[in-house]
Amino acid sequence: MIRARFGTLRGLVRLILSYPQLALGLSASRPADPAQVRRLVFVCQGNICRSAFADVVARRAGLRSASFGLSTTTGRAAHDPAIAAARALGHDLAQHRAVDMADYVPQAGDLLLAMEVRQLHRLAADPRLNHLPRTLLGRWTAPVLPHLHDPYGLDDPYMAICLARIEQAVERLVSAFPRARLS
Repeated sequence: MIRARFGTLRGLVRLILSYPQLALGLSASRPADPAQVRRLVFVCQGNICRSAFADVVARRAGLRSASFGLSTTTGRAAHDPAIAAARALGHDLAQHRAVDMADYVPQAGDLLLAMEVRQLHRLAADPRLNHLPRTLLGRWTAPVLPHLHDPYGLDDPYMAICLARIEQAVERLVSAFPRARLS
């Protein structure tokens, strides 16, 4: 059950620890004014599973979006199991190419949406990005899951659950940030 729902025991522990971090204001979030948000920028470690998928879902939903990884190689293709799981959900990740944090170009109106609290801390520590509003994508899942554990290298059932959670969160972002819509 742990592997299918949380990826690993470490994923479950990080999820449990993320709730008090969020509640006590220790997550390094920086609130966004929804009226100022013009583009949703999804962030994860490698930009080949979670943030890549969120970007594809957001674009399909008619939102301005981008994605990048905190430690990746720009141009890297999406992870094959993520491509397969995305396809099963009706999304195409085959054309995605990763963008490294160093190659991401911030724009006025960007909202950074990370998958893990520790990623928010990395964004807050970067002088080029620390002024941007940032939060956790998992705040838009139901129930709230402030830690969306990395499915890279894990089994297919967890990959499917992780991407379904991300899809649900992105669908809820549509109404939360109406000025990020393309039309």
